[in-house]
Amino acid sequence: MPYKAGKKWKAQVRKYGQRKEKTFQTKKEAIDWEVEMQKKPLAEWVEKTGTVCLFDWSAAYLDYAKIKFSEKTYKEKKAMFKLFLKQVGPDLPVENLTSKMVLDYILDQREHRSGYSVNKDRKNLVAAWNWGKEYMDPPLPDRNPCRVDKMPEIRKPRYVPPEEDFLKVYEVAEGQDKVMLLAFLHLAARRGEIFRLTWNDIDFVNNRVRLATRKRMGGTFEYDVLPMTKELRTALRWWWEHRPIQQSPYVFVCLDKNQKGRENYGQRFTHRHSFMKSMCKAAKVPRFGFHAIRHLSASRLFNLGYDVAVIQMILRHQSPSTTENYLKSLGLEKAREALESLSLEKGKVLSFPSDEKQVQKSG
Repeated sequence: MPYKAGKKWKAQVRKYGQRKEKTFQTKKEAIDWEVEMQKKPLAEWVEKTGTVCLFDWSAAYLDYAKIKFSEKTYKEKKAMFKLFLKQVGPDLPVENLTSKMVLDYILDQREHRSGYSVNKDRKNLVAAWNWGKEYMDPPLPDRNPCRVDKMPEIRKPRYVPPEEDFLKVYEVAEGQDKVMLLAFLHLAARRGEIFRLTWNDIDFVNNRVRLATRKRMGGTFEYDVLPMTKELRTALRWWWEHRPIQQSPYVFVCLDKNQKGRENYGQRFTHRHSFMKSMCKAAKVPRFGFHAIRHLSASRLFNLGYDVAVIQMILRHQSPSTTENYLKSLGLEKAREALESLSLEKGKVLSFPSDEKQVQKSG
């Protein structure tokens, strides 16, 4: 039966395991609609009420995501929907999606992937549903079935190379690669920021570098300007004068003329998956990646005694708590020094009984 919703009337019908609602100006219109809907066969019921299936929802959201977010984020969401629709079914009406279905998907994926990975799937599903409530016609139901419990996460500490290991890699690098590694260190930059650098971003007159980042709310590019150190300025100036592809607007480009990299010759880098692996191997040091250099820059600044506010400005974090999380593990040795100060006898190692009988007596 219809019910009053403010000044209007809500009609509701349950049929084929589904619940439909529609708003009318009068109670009579609402009753007439309910009677009419009860007579409809399943095919007509679905067609006339404009029911959206999961595939329609995912397709509409991905079209939006392709424009709104970075390519990496878009591909992440697309891969998630591919797995999700394979398990739940693309033809399921959105109003039939239950939290149990979503949780079953999360638990199934947890068997093969990490808690961190499946929590990203959950986050993307929640965001997609909220978008559908706001922008789809007809809108998705208000209740978000994707808001299920998060999975436990076990994150390994990020490996931060010691300064001497970075220097070994830096020494075996040549030409453009050497300049690029120095840029990573002196700008504490993200991979995409360095790969997107253009010569227009390099201000040799005022000794500044402009970095474009997309790792912020909204997905649009934002620009930050950092001072250019003397050492980095010398390296970039040398590369500007000796770069083999003069017409490229990008600072760092693919120079591989072999079969594998020929099609990307002259194009800016996007990933360079095996570069750091091969460089670390050549330098005979444990493997680390580009982002680890950003952590190395932060750790060096921290150990030199700079305030969190200064390090936050260089890392370009919007929140100081993000910077504090970066630096949390770096304070471990300082914590060790503090705990050592609690020693009962300075400079003397206390001895303890090793004989089991003595231990039992003390118990």
